[in-house]
Amino acid sequence: MTGFIMQWTITSLDEGKGVREFLKEQNISKTALTDIKFKGGKIQVNEQEVTVRYSLKLNDVLKIEFPIEEASHGLVPENISLDIVYEDEYILVVNKPIEMNTIPSREHPSGSVANGVIYHFMNSGIQATAHIVTRLDRNTSGLVLVAKHRHVHHLLSMQQRKGRIKRVYEAIAEGTLEPMSGTIEEPIGRKEDSIIQREVRYDGQYALTHYQVLELFPYYTRLELSLETGRTHQIRVHLSYIGHPLAGDDLYGGSKKWINRQALHCKKVEFYHPFFKETLQFTADLPQDLENLIR
Repeated sequence: MTGFIMQWTITSLDEGKGVREFLKEQNISKTALTDIKFKGGKIQVNEQEVTVRYSLKLNDVLKIEFPIEEASHGLVPENISLDIVYEDEYILVVNKPIEMNTIPSREHPSGSVANGVIYHFMNSGIQATAHIVTRLDRNTSGLVLVAKHRHVHHLLSMQQRKGRIKRVYEAIAEGTLEPMSGTIEEPIGRKEDSIIQREVRYDGQYALTHYQVLELFPYYTRLELSLETGRTHQIRVHLSYIGHPLAGDDLYGGSKKWINRQALHCKKVEFYHPFFKETLQFTADLPQDLENLIR
């Protein structure tokens, strides 16, 4: 069995560069290079092993093989039916239902997206752990992006830190939200008397949420939201802060009269594929409980 492999043919633009310099320009991290050196990986030029000090020549074929990954200790493969929206040799996009964690937690140690992904990898002959790029709360439905290798996760995480992975949410908030579009820019931090709940607080982390009203009802507002930052419970906290908590979100002041979970769904994800060199976009329809609430 081999690890994840990447390969390049050297052009005149990179002739004379050392392997270390070239790989740094390809966003291969120092940690990854250390793992390749000490944990069973390989660096080869023209099928011969070299060190990172090797000086590249025109038309050299540089190949790196990452060490074989092991699944995370304690993450048990489970035969969970995953709604896979997209899959290639590098990534998965999964449409997560409600009442499913993205990763295991103390309260819900099994039945997560990650458990299902590990089982899917095992059945597909992929030696890797579950690299979750974008997470959703247990009762937020919608699209989750998963990498199939640690280096792919590293590349996508770089995009995420720079705000280049775009996620669009749809929500039902309580009350009539005005104006019809706007921005909520308030810092978010952990509430002092809770390990779960967040709140707007002056010493919190910077957080920015954009919203657009899609439809107004007598007691509710249907919204589309996008985030410039990815703070825990960001949409839930920001909407509660301006007096319009999500329907069903009793943690932040919403009522469960019409729906038994926070009315929030990640309906679109967009990112630049680091290997296909193109922007990909995926969508997921609203689940039945939100469709029922709207009707």
